Amino acid sequence: MRAIWKGAISFGLVNVPVKLYSATSSHDLSLHQVHDEDGGRIRYERRCEVCRQVVAYKNIDKAYDDGTQTVVLTKDDISSLPAEKSREIDVVEFVPADQIDPLRLDSSYYLEPEERALKPYALLRRTLEETDRAAIVHFALRQRTRLGVLRVRDNALVLQTMLWDDEVRQPDFDVLAGEAKVTAKELKMAEQLVDSLAGDLDTADFTDDYQEQLRALVDAKLEQGDTLDTEKTFGVTEEDSEDGGEVVDLMEALKRSVDARKKKTGGTKKKAATSSSSKRKSS
Repeated sequence: MRAIWKGAISFGLVNVPVKLYSATSSHDLSLHQVHDEDGGRIRYERRCEVCRQVVAYKNIDKAYDDGTQTVVLTKDDISSLPAEKSREIDVVEFVPADQIDPLRLDSSYYLEPEERALKPYALLRRTLEETDRAAIVHFALRQRTRLGVLRVRDNALVLQTMLWDDEVRQPDFDVLAGEAKVTAKELKMAEQLVDSLAGDLDTADFTDDYQEQLRALVDAKLEQGDTLDTEKTFGVTEEDSEDGGEVVDLMEALKRSVDARKKKTGGTKKKAATSSSSKRKSS
């Protein structure tokens, strides 16, 4: 694993230098889209809906739409905001672990201590274990202030980001306002069903059948030779290879320019001839 952030846990006068690592990763097979006729990669363009031009990242600003009006936020506007660059994971309180609503938990990260900070790291870990509490923390990641919780997993501390209050929706369903009558017999039968399926959780018993079958399908196609040359799916021919695909982009740009010109002039030879004739007279 590679550290994505460096900082320190701060509680009281104790400071524990740590590195942050993503604790999870997706096991989904990475797929991309291709044209069903020739297998060519599908390209997505950032096209302006006003001028219809393809826009480079450097020319893209952010905007907020309230439904009727749009506020454009330039790069200067964004940079004027006070970027949060603190390198401290500041413990603000210790709370009973069972008070943490799982719905509030978001991304998870492992915290690795620097060797010189192993003792205070172990002290905090043991304290959380012995008191059955979790540490609520404030910290900054990717220039945003975050709310998080420190928990113990095996012999490591885990930092989990938490959603803010206004990011959690309430289950406001009118149908739940009605009282459903459940008989004692129905409740007893339901409890018997629960007992018949009761057990201790072992997540290793569960597998992602879809992803396993998808990988088996891909492996079978590879084994049978039912494949395409990956380089050719990008539309780069031998003649284009020296230019690294720039010729393809240029041809596309030229084609779009021609199409746009045809659309502007009506696309008819008659209009084009009239336009040329007018230019010769004027000159």
